[in-house]
Amino acid sequence: MQHNEKSKLLGSSSGDTYYAPIDKNADSLLHKAGRSASFAALGGTQSLGTFQFKEPPQVHGLPKSYSVSADGSPSYLTPTQMGRQELYQLMPFTAIFGLQSRERAISKAFASYAAELDADQEGLSGEERTSRMSRASMVILDELEFDANVVTIPLVCAIIVAATSQFLVGYNTGVMNPPVNVVFPGHSTLSWSMAVAAFAVGGPFGAIVGGQMADQRGRRGALLIGTWTFLLGGLLQTFALDMFTIILARFVIGFASGFSSVLVPIYLGELAPPTMRGQLGTVTQFAMVIGILAADLIAFPFAKEGKWRMLFGFTPLMALLQLILAPFLLESPRWLLGRDPKSLKARYILKRLRGLRYDHEVETELGHLLVGGAAQQQEQTSTMGVLKDMMSQPRVRTLLLSSFALQAAQQFSGINAVFYYSNSFFEGVIDNPLVGTSIVAGVNVLATYVALLVMDRFGRKTLILSSAAGMLLSCIWIVASLLGYFSNVMALVAVNAYVSFFEIGLGPIPWLIVAEMFEGKYVATAMSTSSQLNWACNFIVGFVFPYMNKYLGPFSFVPFAIVLLATLIFAITILPETAGSSPEQMAKEMTRTFSESVVYQANPESASQIDIEWRKAMEQLQQEEAMERKHGNFDYGFTAIKN
Repeated sequence: MQHNEKSKLLGSSSGDTYYAPIDKNADSLLHKAGRSASFAALGGTQSLGTFQFKEPPQVHGLPKSYSVSADGSPSYLTPTQMGRQELYQLMPFTAIFGLQSRERAISKAFASYAAELDADQEGLSGEERTSRMSRASMVILDELEFDANVVTIPLVCAIIVAATSQFLVGYNTGVMNPPVNVVFPGHSTLSWSMAVAAFAVGGPFGAIVGGQMADQRGRRGALLIGTWTFLLGGLLQTFALDMFTIILARFVIGFASGFSSVLVPIYLGELAPPTMRGQLGTVTQFAMVIGILAADLIAFPFAKEGKWRMLFGFTPLMALLQLILAPFLLESPRWLLGRDPKSLKARYILKRLRGLRYDHEVETELGHLLVGGAAQQQEQTSTMGVLKDMMSQPRVRTLLLSSFALQAAQQFSGINAVFYYSNSFFEGVIDNPLVGTSIVAGVNVLATYVALLVMDRFGRKTLILSSAAGMLLSCIWIVASLLGYFSNVMALVAVNAYVSFFEIGLGPIPWLIVAEMFEGKYVATAMSTSSQLNWACNFIVGFVFPYMNKYLGPFSFVPFAIVLLATLIFAITILPETAGSSPEQMAKEMTRTFSESVVYQANPESASQIDIEWRKAMEQLQQEEAMERKHGNFDYGFTAIKN
């Protein structure tokens, strides 16, 4: 294809390198990528037929090539392109831990729907229809999921730099825990409680301002403002003169943390294709829990009198490194298109992020982005207006109130009492409290991985029930151990069990149900209000727990147990199952929706020929892999592919 003048302005991707991850399993990503690539070379899903719009989508700024053909008639999309458009409309533009299951459900639903349409042709026997439908479904699903297996270097760099902010959120969640006895010795319980809780006071203010700055200054510009705020707060804390300065610094760092907690998921969600948003949510979650662990590990040499400033100094150091790497942060193409649908910069960035070669690919992807953005646009401009609209609908109201209840339960379950004060809690329980704190942080990282494995296997309600029940039993176990019914070591085991059960349910689910159950136009408001409530409850726990530990002693976890019991009752009696619609239900909904807006035109002639050519291509690919393994030059790692 010859590039026109416009493509020269956009730049060439010929120098870009992207990586296809390869697995050792028989059904590896290489097989999937090779199968999709081979089929694409033979026509891909274009051989199956096309979706044609009855009327061009009414979206401001949509490229003409996306909506109207050269002769003025409504344009068409291949099944894969139509499926990608559906993903863009149904997947929220935010990276959330555990969202992969929703992406896969949408992909499976569309593949099933499109394959059934393709097989619904005259002259096909029952066996031929089943075979064609199975083949078409597999091909469409492979091509839809291919995005998640190909990652460009510009995207990887942007992810790493942005995720550093979430690492700092986690680091500053745990950094006040180890040095409690060495920072300005002799401080009062009140001053230390205020210093810890000030983090949660700054958080909601940062979340509010972060959303406003993201719209005004762009996602990239707002992220850099958050990084500068981390730098300022970190320097204040490192060179603090007294506890008042520590409290002020913690407020500033909390502000930066709230700022980043809102911005990073939005930024990554808008940079990545919809098939990667759940994976990037996993990246941000791991960045945060690894940050908590890092704070405890770095504390071993530095949580001592005369060295604690170096422990606090890690925050400005990481912020400075992030500023040095700022050139790798690309602006969100969605934000650029919102300001100017004809933006050449948005097209250039999209081309680099996706590793696209040609202008027509960029314009098609841009069309998906605009259509998806329009589908998730809020009709109301004010938060109160959107909340009023949500409360007026019984089903949405139930989900919103359930979301609020789970956010409150998440914090009042006492999880941050562990990450804020476990060193104080473990004093007298084990010889070195920092060892216990570090073990808990390490278990927290492992439990996050376990949560990733179980997220797709069980319903959201089931996970909440299991999590609340497990945490409740762990609280009873902790209290019994502190009362002397079990050894002190068992108290440490109980705390680790408590954290593990939190990570599989009450940790991710309150955030995940917002993305899974609300319509796209409600997600931003539901997420924002949930965040404000979460920070408020976080503050209460951070401020009150030292007094609970002081006056309740071994019974300090009893209030948390009461909250968990109430959560368990709520989940059994009121909480709806929030895992979302099944692929079959989604496919039926797609049939109803698309029947009103598009027409499918099948291509029956190429089916058998494509099947033959596909089998030949796969046989050749398998032979090449076998030869590479035989000669010992098969690459099991990340293979660079030059465009």
